[in-house]
Amino acid sequence: MKVAIIFGSKSDTDVMKGAANCLREFGIEFEAHVLSAHRVPEKLVETLKRLEMEDTQAIIAGAGLAAHLPGVIASKTILPVVGVPIRAALDGMDALLSIVQMPKSIPVATVGINNSYNAGMLVVQILALKYPEVQEKLVKFRENMKKNFIIDNENGVEL
Repeated sequence: MKVAIIFGSKSDTDVMKGAANCLREFGIEFEAHVLSAHRVPEKLVETLKRLEMEDTQAIIAGAGLAAHLPGVIASKTILPVVGVPIRAALDGMDALLSIVQMPKSIPVATVGINNSYNAGMLVVQILALKYPEVQEKLVKFRENMKKNFIIDNENGVEL
């Protein structure tokens, strides 16, 4: 079981670390690549073919500005693609709208602007359908999240 994290520029590394951190929490193997749909389209296609042959289960793709990368990836593979709009121009709204408005039959699941951690969580949920050990970790994660929320908030809040 493996996931790929792909993003269009090295400057996006800090944003995309959230996805890597999430996958690490659940013990899911991943590899990360800086690839551009515009600058190195041939290398992107070559990498996608290799990932499919290596039994990659999903791809997390981050992009800013026109944010074509997640959609181009979705057009080249049948693997689930989760898009992460990255804040650049227009406070990231341009990237969000570009990723979420994919043409019919080529979907890209999309999370909030700069929220790559949630992209990782969505992939964890997808993998939990197939892998019982991931499902077990996810159930425990949610139980702990609820317990910690109650503990942190049971005495009210001081304003």
